[in-house]
Amino acid sequence: MNNPSIGFIGAGNMASSLIKGLLAKGFGRDSIAASDIDTEKLQQLQRDSGIRIASNQELTDSADVLVLAVKPQILKAVCEGFSLGTNRPLVVSVAAGVTLDNLAAWLGNDVAIVRSMPNTPALIGKGATGLYANAHASEQHREIATELMNAVGLSVWVDSESEIDAVTAVSGSGPAYYFLFMEAMQEAALELGLAPEVARTLCQQTAIGACELANSSADDVAELRRKVTSPGGTTEQAILTFESGGLRQLVKESLLAARDRSEELAKE
Repeated sequence: MNNPSIGFIGAGNMASSLIKGLLAKGFGRDSIAASDIDTEKLQQLQRDSGIRIASNQELTDSADVLVLAVKPQILKAVCEGFSLGTNRPLVVSVAAGVTLDNLAAWLGNDVAIVRSMPNTPALIGKGATGLYANAHASEQHREIATELMNAVGLSVWVDSESEIDAVTAVSGSGPAYYFLFMEAMQEAALELGLAPEVARTLCQQTAIGACELANSSADDVAELRRKVTSPGGTTEQAILTFESGGLRQLVKESLLAARDRSEELAKE
């Protein structure tokens, strides 16, 4: 990214994380500005990061990239409150459930727009983001959006906007699934007699280790599971219990439910 000017409408957690990530990667703070209806939050962001603060219209008049980082339910009102005028920045939306058609209706049909679906680990630079762009976004726009979202983790492009709903089900909501599994493991560990802090530490470190091993290994997760599952051993007994309980089907049904709800919210 050749240091374009970036304006953030919204100064909440996601905007703050993206700004922090950009600065950590050497992006110039003078090229970043933000706006927010919450003056206190905006001023705190300025103190923490050293970026400029501006109004929504000032951002849209000057930014090369405009990041929409406000709650989905107020995004229409926010977009209708400013005019892009002759400036036509790349617009990147991080608002869940807001379609490209909606954004084009509010911003203009000739605007390059990228819809993104990040997740909460972006707050610590470990996010996973799905991206999809409208027909007005060039290859350079896509590269800029990729670098922007990679500032807080990694990103992938999907082939159709409908796949953003699948991204929502898999990675957008996904951290909660892992938290639930860890929660269940910790509760079971307590019943097995471990102290709360010991149970917490072991469950969290095991999750970290398993994920890092999966990321660093050339083997897929099925093969990694097979390698640690000795015939007749303790792991095999646990895996057989998971399988007999219908874990795979339950996961499939849960992700389908999340995908379907994402579609419903977009229509609403």
